Amino acid sequence: LHTYYSLSTHLLRLLIGFNSRHHITPLLASLHWFPVRFRIEFKILLITFKALLGLALSYMTEMLTPYESVCSLISSGGTLVAVPKSRLKSKGDRAFAIRALLLWNDLPEEIRLADSVSSFKSLLKTHFYRLAFM
Repeated sequence: LHTYYSLSTHLLRLLIGFNSRHHITPLLASLHWFPVRFRIEFKILLITFKALLGLALSYMTEMLTPYESVCSLISSGGTLVAVPKSRLKSKGDRAFAIRALLLWNDLPEEIRLADSVSSFKSLLKTHFYRLAFM
């Protein structure tokens, strides 16, 4: 990922005419280009959201089971998903079945409660923009 990020920022500097002394972050923010990590997480969360709505492939939908708390809380919105335990902490947690659910549970509830794919994408992009550039 670091190589991809370095190459993309180098090409952007070349196209725009910035030299290496200029910071690239303000330019990325003005173009609304997210860092690579956020782009990957966006795709993972979009697939997860579609799976929760039943718009994804059936095997992805089957991976998602709603989280049921031992004690019922008033504040529990019911939008969390159960995350299975992985045997391998380094590589197991990178698997889609684990990573997608961890990312989903870390989202603010207002994003998880989006009622359509377009509103989810908009809320998620705003959330990632704040995390990346503010």
